[in-house]
Amino acid sequence: MKHSIKEWIFAMRPWSFPASAMPVLVTLAYLYWTGCEPLNWLAGVWALVNIVVFHAAGNTWSDYLDYKRGVDTADTAGATTLTSGQFRPEEIKRLAIGLLVMALVGGVGLMFMTGWWLFLYGLGGALCVLLYPYLKYRALGDVVIGIAYAWLPCWGTSYVFTGELQMDTLLLAVPLGCITIAILHCNNTRDVRTDGEARIHTLAMSLGHHRAQVLYSFYMIYPFIHVGVLVFSGIFPYLTLLSMVALPNARKNMELMRRSTSHDTSAITRLDERTAQLQLLFSFLLSVSFFIAGYLS
Repeated sequence: MKHSIKEWIFAMRPWSFPASAMPVLVTLAYLYWTGCEPLNWLAGVWALVNIVVFHAAGNTWSDYLDYKRGVDTADTAGATTLTSGQFRPEEIKRLAIGLLVMALVGGVGLMFMTGWWLFLYGLGGALCVLLYPYLKYRALGDVVIGIAYAWLPCWGTSYVFTGELQMDTLLLAVPLGCITIAILHCNNTRDVRTDGEARIHTLAMSLGHHRAQVLYSFYMIYPFIHVGVLVFSGIFPYLTLLSMVALPNARKNMELMRRSTSHDTSAITRLDERTAQLQLLFSFLLSVSFFIAGYLS
């Protein structure tokens, strides 16, 4: 069966890419604002593209394993590239492996451009991609996502962009990581029943529906508190308060989560996509704020 380019792209779940791309973009903007010199813009853009390829590899590898294990079935919400019969499992497996090889080759090239310390970040990212499905089944998926799409991107980007590890970029990893983890968390909250039938265990299952709702609300509101505290502490520029424009979107997401129950999760069927959209908006506003503040300083 032949597939169009659009179908192959859709199989990678591109709506989720802001979770990986935006931490890199925000880090680039933040370091520009801080006045770090010199700045390797080519390496920074390369890192942005490469992490998206890593993310696509992780998405497709996870989809393949979830389908083979019976976690994703015809009545499971979310990715349907395999459950609908649109793609054969082997096609998605080959796509995942091909993407991972591309990301590793790109990472090696970036390492030669910047320094061998980048190997450690790349190795960490590759391990996260490969081990994520296994750890997700054991309630550790949230931890892996936080490492792979917040901590590693912020630190790794700071290294390739400036030639040195900038520890203060963790100030960015915390709020961005909250929203990224929330994408997985609302997905797992929605899929508690089907995950249980597949005999896997997630954090949402451990918490129960009500506490899972509370945790999601925390993930939604804390990034705005975090930015506000850092602004009024003099650590972030006042312009980063522009990110508060995304607060109504976060509140709408929280309301959708509150409307769900353990017996009826239809209200959050597409909440993972809405949460990824929030990440895109919040991070874009934060990036623009840092770039403008850096330009004006």
